[in-house]
Formats: sequence, C-alpha cells, structure tokens
Amino acid sequence: MSTSGWIDLDGVVNMRDVGGLPTTDGATVASGRLLRSDNLQDLTDADVRHLVEQVGVTDIVDLRSDIEVRIEGPGPLQVRELATHHRHSLFRDDEMEVSAEDALVLPWSKSAGTERPKPPRRDDDYWASHYLGYLADRPDSVLGALQVVAESRGATIVHCAAGKDRTGTVVGLALSVAGVADEDVVADYVATGERIEAIVARLMARPAYEEVLRDQPMSHHLPRPETMQRILAVLAERHGGAAGWLLENGWSEDQVAQLRGRLRD
Repeated sequence: MSTSGWIDLDGVVNMRDVGGLPTTDGATVASGRLLRSDNLQDLTDADVRHLVEQVGVTDIVDLRSDIEVRIEGPGPLQVRELATHHRHSLFRDDEMEVSAEDALVLPWSKSAGTERPKPPRRDDDYWASHYLGYLADRPDSVLGALQVVAESRGATIVHCAAGKDRTGTVVGLALSVAGVADEDVVADYVATGERIEAIVARLMARPAYEEVLRDQPMSHHLPRPETMQRILAVLAERHGGAAGWLLENGWSEDQVAQLRGRLRD
C-alpha cells in the first residue's frame, strides 16, 4: 500500500487521506472523503485554510474522551466554526471517569495495580482486546462516527489523540465496509508507525499527555499488524464482517450501502 495520502501540515504529524486504496471488486476508495489524524489542537491558520479550501473538510469526528477534551480545549476548526464538530467518545464517560492513561491505552500505566477496575479481556491480543472493547462499550459512538462519514457533504476528519487506536478502529471498519482487502486495511493501520516518534513527541508537548507518556518505551506505541488482523478476523468470525457488525447494532442495509457508496469512486 502506498502512503502517498499523507497530508503534511505544521500542526499535525499523522494526518492522511485514505483515498486511493483499491477494493476487492476493482473500485477505489475516493479521495477527499475520509481523513484520519492525530489531534487538531495545533493547526495553524495556514493548515486550516488548506484543509477547508483545498481538501474540502466539512466535518470532524472527535473520538477523544471527555477528560481529554476538557484538558485540551477546542481546536481551531471548531473555535472558528469552519467545520461541524461531532463528539463520539469510545469510552463510557457517562459511567466512570476516564483518565488520559486509559484513553491512550497504556499497558504500562501508572494506575496499573491500583484499585481501578481492569477492562474485561476480550481477546488474547492486548491491543485487540481494547479495540474490541470500543465496539462492545460504545457501539453508539462507532455508529455515530461512521454515520457522519456517510452523510458528510465534504471530507470528514476522524481523529483521537495519536490517530492510531481509536481512529484506527473506526477507519478500519469504514475501509472494510468499502470493500478494501484486509491486508490493505492492516497496511493503512500500521502506516502510523512510520511517524510514531513524531506523534509521541507532539503528544508530550500537550497538557493532557505529557506526564503519562514520559519515560515510556517507544516500542509500546508502535501499531502491530497482528492487532488489526485480529480485529478483522473477529468481525468476520462473529458478525460476518464489518458490515454485519453494523447491521447487528442497528443499521439498515440502506445505511451500510450509503457508507460504502460515499467512500468509493
């Protein structure tokens, strides 16, 4: 898979357009429909102009937790009301407080060994277990995020903090529904690893993440192909694929078709 979809701006380091990916039936994912990114707090005026005027961004799907949004505050696209902002946390913020450590899914978290309840183990793969937790705990947010993509009149940016875990889960489902082969969905997921050092460095300069990321090994941040492979395998085994999961969680065939059609040339 080519990573020519990278969008190089001053205020983000992990933004790319997933357009151009081939589907298994000979079509192509359309450019200017779905972008994935790390957080948008540091976008410059020039970045904002490029995204709105050149890329055609009209919608933002923010997957961050309530605590992250409270600490970080709104990004410039939201402040200036240049794109419609949609909050879809993948954590049960309404039931328990989520820390920045929880949000970044740190296996070496300082809260390990405390009385904080551990999330249910949903898979033998540590990261896949967390990603499956997003689907189990917040299907409403996953559906809501994908509905924004399906209905957007322009480009939608889906982002979290690093643009790897939460964003990777939602974008992985979207690409699978569009008909992208599993190996290309996996390749898109692991492409974040090309810039992982810059991603971590940028997060460490942000107030919500500096303390929890300090002195942590870079190897733990790298996206592993087997994690996304496992997510796709579970979706296929238990639900008949990503589209099947959407149908089981309340979508209609028409909604699935709308998302698929929106993402394809």
